[in-house]
Amino acid sequence: MEKERVLFVAQEITPYLPETSMSFIGRYLPQGIQEKGREIRTFMPRFGSVNERRNQLHEVIRLSGMNIIIDDSDHPLIIKVASIQLARMQVYFIDNEEYFHRKFTVSDNDDNLFDDNDERAIFFARGVLETVKKLRWAPHLVHCQGWFTSLIPLYIKKAFREDPLFNDTKVVFSIYDDAFKGILAKEFKKKAIIDGISDKDMQIMTSLDYFNIMKLAINFSDGIIIGNPTINNKVLEYLKTTDKPILEYQDPEHYIDSYSDFYDTVLTPNCVEL
Repeated sequence: MEKERVLFVAQEITPYLPETSMSFIGRYLPQGIQEKGREIRTFMPRFGSVNERRNQLHEVIRLSGMNIIIDDSDHPLIIKVASIQLARMQVYFIDNEEYFHRKFTVSDNDDNLFDDNDERAIFFARGVLETVKKLRWAPHLVHCQGWFTSLIPLYIKKAFREDPLFNDTKVVFSIYDDAFKGILAKEFKKKAIIDGISDKDMQIMTSLDYFNIMKLAINFSDGIIIGNPTINNKVLEYLKTTDKPILEYQDPEHYIDSYSDFYDTVLTPNCVEL
């Protein structure tokens, strides 16, 4: 029997970034799912605060070299990889000198969002999916974690839906207490549109704030997981209006079993809300 393949796309993974509830799950969930017999791949951004030497990152030449066009400009895609030996798993990093070589993640030392976070999120989402295509690895399910991954459900369901690697892929999106203040750049919606995506697909984003980017991710996902005991109140209220399967916050000691069972629910045709 063919192993189910699960692609994990995380905004944060420890030990590459400091430990948070998101980075902890980003690290240990893939290992737990792999130990349950599923095949996995794991991706995260190569933020500048990731120490390449300490974590022994190295470039994967055969996967690098592609350009991703955003707003008519070419941006080279570099793929790096590191191994977590104890878990027998690899982590792939999406890198680009312009977007990811500053010494912070999504905001500066004063907690101000970077002006180009819109392009950085677009580049990351497209970079992950193009790299998976190069790997010729068709995921049955993609699990996205953190707002920085929020374009991936849209791209899988619209831009990549005719691709044989993704046409049957289900998407689960985890929502954390990671709300940001302010808005993304005003041209975000225009820049995010690629072949297969229309203005109509982006209409839900009436504002370019955290709440609306969460709505976009929720609308194009097949299942939602609450990753923290508390999340943004507006997002929580919006979840009450959806008929998608929702997994409530799980005890950190037992979440892997619950997540694995939830994957089964989402992968089952005509799944119903838990």
